[in-house]
Amino acid sequence: MTWYRSLYWRIALGVVGFLAAMLIVQAMLFVWAVSQSGRSLPGQSPARLGMTVALDLASVLERDPQSDLGRYVHDQYAQYTHPFFVMLVDGTLITSGSSRVADPLLGMARAAIQRWTDHPPGRRGERFEGPRFERPLFPGSPDGVDGPGRGGPPPGTPFGGGERFARPAPIIAGGRLAGVVVVPPQAPFGFLLGRFAPMLALVAAGVLIVGAVLTSAMIFGPARRRLRALETAARQLGSGDLTARAPDRGGDEIAAVASAFNAMAGDLSARAEALAASDRVRRQLLADVSHELTTPVTAMRGYLETLTMPELTLDEATRARYLTIISDETNRLERLIGELLDLARLDGGGGSLQTARVPVADLFDRVAARHERALQSAGVTLQTTVDPAARDVNGDRDRLEQALQNLAANAIRYAPRGSVLRLSSRAAAGAVVLSVEDAGADGIAAEHLPHIFDRFYKADASRAGVKGGSGLGLSIVKAIVERHGGTISVASRPGRTVFEIVLPAAPG
Repeated sequence: MTWYRSLYWRIALGVVGFLAAMLIVQAMLFVWAVSQSGRSLPGQSPARLGMTVALDLASVLERDPQSDLGRYVHDQYAQYTHPFFVMLVDGTLITSGSSRVADPLLGMARAAIQRWTDHPPGRRGERFEGPRFERPLFPGSPDGVDGPGRGGPPPGTPFGGGERFARPAPIIAGGRLAGVVVVPPQAPFGFLLGRFAPMLALVAAGVLIVGAVLTSAMIFGPARRRLRALETAARQLGSGDLTARAPDRGGDEIAAVASAFNAMAGDLSARAEALAASDRVRRQLLADVSHELTTPVTAMRGYLETLTMPELTLDEATRARYLTIISDETNRLERLIGELLDLARLDGGGGSLQTARVPVADLFDRVAARHERALQSAGVTLQTTVDPAARDVNGDRDRLEQALQNLAANAIRYAPRGSVLRLSSRAAAGAVVLSVEDAGADGIAAEHLPHIFDRFYKADASRAGVKGGSGLGLSIVKAIVERHGGTISVASRPGRTVFEIVLPAAPG
C-alpha cells in the first residue's frame, strides 16, 4: 500500500494542515490587532519617534552635508516595527519600509516644507528649539497637529490614517530646514505583516515540527501499534488460526473494535468446533446406519443363497426355520427404516402435530394394552399413577403415545423379573411431568448418561446380558418431546432408572 493511501498519513497531514491554518490565522489576527491598536512602538509615541529620527538625521547632515540619507535610514531603521518617511526640501522621499505612502501624508509633508520655506524663522526673529518649531507648522492648529477637516488625511488612510496625526518633525542642519520626518500614529497592516512575517514563519515552523512529533508519538504511534496488532490477529484468523485474538485493553474505540473482533473470533471458533463435531457425528451416523442396515441384509442374503442352492437338500423344518429368520430380519429392516424416517421427519420439522387435550390416563392405558404380553413374559408388573392436577397434557396423541411406548419397551427389556414398572404423572410449575421408572439391577452407568439420547448409541454394556435394540428409540423419544416444546431427562442408579418427560399442561 502506498503511503498516501495510509490512514495514518491522511490523519497526520490533516492535523498538520489544521495546525498550520490555525497558526496562520493567529498570526494574521496578531498583526491586525497590533496595526489597529497602534502599539507597534512600545514605550514611546509616534511624535517622539519622529523627533528622535529628525535629530539623528540632522546630526548626520551636520557632520557630512553630502551623506546618503536613504542608505542611512535603510541601514539604521530597517528593523523598526513602525513606519515613517522623510521628505527632503528638494522633494526626495525616503521611507523606512516598502509600504506605499498615502497621498494625504505626502501632501502634509509638502505643505509643512512649503510653509517653512515661505516663512523662514530668520525673517520674523524666530528660532529653533530642539526638533520642533516654536510655532505650529500648520497655522490654525494650536498643537501643531492637523485633525480631520483641517488639512490632515482622512481616517483609515494607508501608512498613517487615523483620527489624529503626529506633526511633521523638521530636520534642521546648519540653521536651515533640510526636510521633515512624518510618523503615522498607526502602522499599516501590510507593513507590519512584512516586518513580522519571518519571525512568525519561524515560530510557526517550530510549532508545526514539535506538534507533529508530539502528535505522532502520543496519538498516532500507540493507535498505529494497536491497529497493527488487530490487523495481525485478523490475518492469523483468516489463515486458519482460530486462537488468534487482538489486544483489547483500554476503553476507547480501538478497544471496542478489538473486543468485537475477539467476540467474532470466539463465535467462529465455536462454530468451527460445532461443525467439526457435527461432521464427526454425521460420519459416525452414516457408519452406524450402514452397519444397522447391512446386518439384516447380510443375514437375509445368506439364508436366501442357502435356500436356492440346488445341490443342498434341506428338510422342511430347516427350510421353515430359515424362512422365519428371513422374515424376522425383514421386519427388523423395515422397523429400522421406519425409525430413520421418523427421525428425519421430526428433525426437519415435517409432519404437523395434531395438538389437542390428551388425557394422561388414556396414554397409560394404551401403553399397558400394547405391552401386556411382553409384561407377562418378562414377569414385570405395570403400575400407573395419575395426579389429579396433571390429568391432561397438550400435544399430539399418537406421537406422545409413541414416545411412552418406546420408553416402556426399553424399561421392560431391562427390568428384572418380579419388579414393578411405574408410569406416573405429576404437576410442576404449569407443566406436566410424565415418569417411566424401572428397577433395573445395574441401572445406567454415569459415563453413558450424557449420550443416552444420541443416535445409535447403545449402553447395553451397562445392563449386561440383555440384547439391545437399534439405538434409535430414545433419539426418537427426545425428538418427539422437543417438537412438543418439552424436555426429557434421565436419572439412574443401581435398582432404579427414571425417565421424566416435562410437557406443557393443557390449558384450563
